[in-house]
Amino acid sequence: MDFNFTDDQLSLRDMVARWVDKGFSFERRHALAKAGGKTRDVYRELAELGLTGLVVGDDYGGMGMGAVEAMVVMEELGRGLVNAPYAAGALVAPSLLAVAPDALKSAWLPRIASGEALVVLAHQEREARYRLDQVATRAAEQGGSWRVDGSKSVVPAGDEADAFIVPAHTAHGIRLFLVERAAAQVRGYATQDGGRAAEVAMSGAAAQLVTVDGLTALERGVDAGIAALCAEAVGVMDKYVALTVEYMNTRKQFGVPIASFQALRHRVADVKMALELARSMSYYASLKLGEPAPQRRRALSQAKVQLGQSMRFVGQQCTQMHGGIGVTDEYIGSHYFKRLTMLEMSFGDTMHHLGEVSARMQDTAGVFA
Repeated sequence: MDFNFTDDQLSLRDMVARWVDKGFSFERRHALAKAGGKTRDVYRELAELGLTGLVVGDDYGGMGMGAVEAMVVMEELGRGLVNAPYAAGALVAPSLLAVAPDALKSAWLPRIASGEALVVLAHQEREARYRLDQVATRAAEQGGSWRVDGSKSVVPAGDEADAFIVPAHTAHGIRLFLVERAAAQVRGYATQDGGRAAEVAMSGAAAQLVTVDGLTALERGVDAGIAALCAEAVGVMDKYVALTVEYMNTRKQFGVPIASFQALRHRVADVKMALELARSMSYYASLKLGEPAPQRRRALSQAKVQLGQSMRFVGQQCTQMHGGIGVTDEYIGSHYFKRLTMLEMSFGDTMHHLGEVSARMQDTAGVFA
């Protein structure tokens, strides 16, 4: 298997890296986080680069690219610690709307591709504990139109979104619906990593049916989100390790750089090993997105387990090697650590996915079987 990137993929990576370097400094990110974490303007800048149409099909004004290109973009956004809802709006939502009726796709996908509309998945519920099939929200058809009742928690950029994709129980099982923000009650708040989330309540909210096979589509959309999260985490860890090595080469004790201490050099070697394990599993996750559901679901859970373990180890070790400055709000390293902590808990934490891997093991424990 060829793991080299194509020229187009490398050009895409360079474009995003240049934007991060010139347009999204740590000072800008820090100011946005202190102001509450709203980043719709940043999302519009990503749209101007054409990135919001990355995986939207050509027929709807997008570029029609795939999972590897999405991975490339997410790695660079992770390195830059970009706290805009890019994965939620530009990667997860189009994958969910891909199975919607033509009229719904025509109404929303071109607007998503242009960056005019931000549509996010609102699926988490307080009692579900990451279980996608545990849905308390209800939907019923009344006079030819659908109405949704229920609430969703920790919806990414919920108070900045234009619409939500909502799983809800019906008399015939779980289905997906699109609910516009004006039909819901939204309470936004800042998250610990400088982003934005919201609690979304719906009481008889008008909704449009996305698909009757809601659980299958939801699993596919969440898997796309996990793959994007894995790629972002690799970018975050890659940059945090580089920052740590740079710090160790400049910080002196006993008249010499602390990078010369053998014990710390061994710790850096362990950190880099964990990073490379995460990178390989991120590639694995993206490449498995096109597989049938049983193989795809197991592969994405396996990737999330390794990424969760690596994120915790790399984050903790790099912060410790910085010493006291590593936990100060003014230093960028602490923000990388907080982002890694949030990513570890998103779309199911490590323990949840370890259980998912265990439940899906058949005759072998091999990763590639």
